[in-house]
Amino acid sequence: MPAPAELLARLTPHGQQHAVGFWDDLTEGQQSKLAAQLAAVDLEQLGELYRGDADQPDWAELARTAEPPVAMRLSDREAGQGGGLGVTPDQASERGKQTLDAGEVGVLLVAGGQGSRLGFDHPKGVFPIGPVSGATLLQIHLEKAVALAKRHGVGVPVYLMTSPITHDEQVKFLEENNRFGLAEDDLFVFCQGTMPAVDKSTGKMLLADKGELFLSPDGHGGTIAALASSGATEHMRRRGVKQLFYLQVDNPIVPIGDAEMLGYHLLAESELTSMAVTKQAPEDKLGNFVMLGDELNVIEYSDFPSEVAAATDDAGGLKFWAGSIAVHVFDVAFLERMLALKDALPFHIANKKVPHVCPERGETVEPTEPNALKFERFIFDLLPKAQNPIVVEYAEEEVFAPLKNAPGAPKDTAEYVQLFMQNQHRRWLEAAGRGVAEGVTVEVSPLYGLDAEGVAERVAADGSQDQTIDRPTYLC
Repeated sequence: MPAPAELLARLTPHGQQHAVGFWDDLTEGQQSKLAAQLAAVDLEQLGELYRGDADQPDWAELARTAEPPVAMRLSDREAGQGGGLGVTPDQASERGKQTLDAGEVGVLLVAGGQGSRLGFDHPKGVFPIGPVSGATLLQIHLEKAVALAKRHGVGVPVYLMTSPITHDEQVKFLEENNRFGLAEDDLFVFCQGTMPAVDKSTGKMLLADKGELFLSPDGHGGTIAALASSGATEHMRRRGVKQLFYLQVDNPIVPIGDAEMLGYHLLAESELTSMAVTKQAPEDKLGNFVMLGDELNVIEYSDFPSEVAAATDDAGGLKFWAGSIAVHVFDVAFLERMLALKDALPFHIANKKVPHVCPERGETVEPTEPNALKFERFIFDLLPKAQNPIVVEYAEEEVFAPLKNAPGAPKDTAEYVQLFMQNQHRRWLEAAGRGVAEGVTVEVSPLYGLDAEGVAERVAADGSQDQTIDRPTYLC
């Protein structure tokens, strides 16, 4: 039975009729699945993106006109001063605690990625990263939310965004582990959208199988639409959530619900506050916070000209020092307002190697060079649309250790991340008066101590100030 006439009538004007070339080979269920995938694709938009007709900023040229962002610098925070925002750390922390006590904070945790680059054939969120416990990334983040809720006496709902390829396995994992202590209404799991990959030489959609498009997540910029379509925004209204603390699952040392950051956000009357670290080198693979005119933007490292990245300031440091680590605080009302503008976020285009089914021969092709274009939106492109967006600098060793690479890479491997975790936990314990012997691995569960303050309280409570940890230990 040939492909339905209405499908061909929709595909043919865009040169995409090959997508149903194997229709007769498919079962009825496979045909229904493919038809549903095709119905969800905006073929006109896809063609515009491929041809370059869609509005695509010239980021490299814009970078040459950029200036550094106004920010709350780490040096001012450490000195207890108001810095560029005119708000002291104590003032910020107090205001942040107030909004946490009021139950107005939720957590938006993005966990759509696979662990393929790690040599791990599962969602990255279930990677066992705990240096002693083997706790997964998801466990660590969710237990931080549990500990934060206990500290402030209110529930802290977590909105967990998965992707089609990781959704089912992560949902099953969470159910098997009783959501790591989160109440059922404190965990809302939803799935992000997708975009088809296209052949870079023809613009034709690639097939993952004879009855399936090659679809990839539409980027964290698709979060806004997914929050609405899943019912998450309605859940936030019911729970009274006014601020969302946003992070990605691969970074286990993010200080979730950090009161100081929340306080800067609120006292500056910001709709979008971003955490930054100082770049160590011009070529660091971090997005760059910059001012374009009077608007705050992030320009990806791949779009940032090398001569701009290497520019220095009067003190000899990098002019564009502020690296984005994908940690933000969003005003929920701002996100709801942006729903009407979800299609205004620009797409970023990446050249990738994509295995696919040859539409002429039906054989699987394994490319050795990039053969495809993938399209995704980035959440930080909301920055220019936000009122009073601000940047707050934190020390890298306290907030940023992303798991991205397989063993053997110079950084961002499991071993690298675990070292950051161990060093952070050692600092917390030693500051609380508890010794850790040289070379001994120690790990602190969020349920033992959420942060340095929490560890100090726990050490004081159990009277272990003068005790030295002399063997691998997991404090939980």
